[in-house]
Amino acid sequence: MAEAAAPAGYDLVIRNGRVIDGTGAPARLADVAVANGRIAALGDLARARAAREIDARGRIVAPGFIDAHTHDDGALLATPEMTAKVSQGVTTVIAGNCGVSLGPLDLAGRGLDGPPPPLDLLGETGLFRFPDFAGYLDTLDDAPAAVNAAFLVGHSTLRLGAMERLDRAADEGEIAAMRAALDAALAAGALGLSSGLFYDPAKAAPTEEVIALAARLAGSGAIYATHMRDEADDVIAALEETFAVGRAAGVPVVISHHKVQGVENFGRTRETLPLIERAARAQTVGLDVYPYIAASTVLTAGSAARAVRTVITWSRARPEFAGRDLDDVAAALGCSREEACDRLQPAGAVYFAMDEDDVRRVLSYPRAMIGSDGLPFDERPHPRLWGTFPRVLGHYAREVGLFSLEEAVRRMTGLPAATFGLSGRGVIAPGAAADLVLFDAETVIDRASFEEPTRAAAGIELVLVNGTPVWRDGAATGARPGRVLRRGAEGVA
Repeated sequence: MAEAAAPAGYDLVIRNGRVIDGTGAPARLADVAVANGRIAALGDLARARAAREIDARGRIVAPGFIDAHTHDDGALLATPEMTAKVSQGVTTVIAGNCGVSLGPLDLAGRGLDGPPPPLDLLGETGLFRFPDFAGYLDTLDDAPAAVNAAFLVGHSTLRLGAMERLDRAADEGEIAAMRAALDAALAAGALGLSSGLFYDPAKAAPTEEVIALAARLAGSGAIYATHMRDEADDVIAALEETFAVGRAAGVPVVISHHKVQGVENFGRTRETLPLIERAARAQTVGLDVYPYIAASTVLTAGSAARAVRTVITWSRARPEFAGRDLDDVAAALGCSREEACDRLQPAGAVYFAMDEDDVRRVLSYPRAMIGSDGLPFDERPHPRLWGTFPRVLGHYAREVGLFSLEEAVRRMTGLPAATFGLSGRGVIAPGAAADLVLFDAETVIDRASFEEPTRAAAGIELVLVNGTPVWRDGAATGARPGRVLRRGAEGVA
C-alpha cells in the first residue's frame, strides 16, 4: 500500500484498523483518512496528519451499515437522533417498505381520523401530513436526522390517497391518480414502489393493479419491493406473483423479509430459495432478511393462529397488556384468543412463527441483504429494532460460523448499496462517503432481547455519518449529519 505524501490536512485519520471494505474482499490492515465528509485516502498513511486521529488497533473498520428494510419514516421526524440505529452501526436506512410510507398522504385533508393498520405502525396521525412526497423529503432536508435515509413510495399509501374504499380493485381513474402521485414521488427522488399485499389496505388489489403502477418505474433505475401476499401456505404462488410483476413491468424486484411461517411450513425455504435463484438468473431479484425466528406487525387472530407464541407489543385499547403473551391476556380477560385480539385493537404483536433452520438458510443465501424491519413506535418492540446488525456479526458470523465476517459486512453494506443504487456508499474507497463503523469483532453482539428489547448492542465503538460521529463511547453524540438520498441525485444512481 502506498504511503501518503506528507501532511495532507485531513479532518480525521483512523489508524491501524483491519479494514473490511464492503466488497467481500478479505480484511486488510490500513489507515483511513476522512476530509469534508468523504474518504480521502486509504492505505499506509503513517506520514499523514489530521485534526483528529484514532488508533483502531485490534478493531474492524467497515462501511456504515445500510438497513435494507425499515419503517423509520416517522421516527426520522419524531426521534431524529435515531439511537436504535446508530448504536448498532447503521448509517443509512431504507424506509417506505411494505406498502406504507408517510407520503404522499394528508390524513386530515382526506377527512380521516387515523391511519388504518398497518399504516399506524409509522407513527401518530399528525405525521401523515404530506400530500406530496417532495414536501416530506424537504422537511427532512430542513431537519435532518442522525442517519441518511432513502425512501420507497407505499402502494397502500397511494391507495388510501386515491380511493374511498380499499376492499376492491382500483378503477381506471383511481389508477391514474395513483400513477400521477407515484410519478411525482419518483421525480422528487423516491427509490421506487413498495407493496404490502398481505395487508387489508392492499389485499384486494389484483396483480394487474400492481403492474400498472410498477410499470412507471421501468427504465428509471427504480425498484419494486414487496411484502408478498403470503409467506405461509401459499408462499410459492406469492413468489411467482412477485416475479411476474417484475417481468411485466420490466423492473428489479426485492422480496421483503423473506421467510416461511407456520409449523406446517417449516423447512420450505428448501423450496423457496431455489425458486428465487432460478428467477434471479432471468431477471433482477433481491431479498432482505432479519436474523430472528419471530416476526412483528399488527395484531390479527389469523397471524396468531400460525404462531407458536404471540406477545403483544402495543394496544391502544388496553395498553396495560403490552409485553404480555396473548394466552395470558385471553386468560385475564376470560375469553378466547380470537376475542382477545378483537378487544385489544388496534394493536401489534410479535409472532414466534419461524424455524431457526429456515432463518439460517435465508441468511446464508448470497443475495440476502440484512434488514431490521423494526417498528420504532411499538411500546415493547421486537428486539430486531436495536439488535439486528450486531446479531448477524456476533451470533451468526462469529459464534455460529454461518459466513465470514467479510461476507456479513458485504450483506450489510456493498450489497444493499448496489441494490438500491446508493453509489459512493456501502464501501470504503477514496471518494466514497465517510459513513464508517468501528467495532470489536470479538465482542460485538446484540443485547436487546424479547424481555429487554431496547438494550444497545455491545462492541460498536464509533459510528460516523458523512464524516461526523453520531455514536461514540456507548452513547449517541446528538449530531444529525444525515442526508436524504434521492434517486438521480449525487450519490444515488
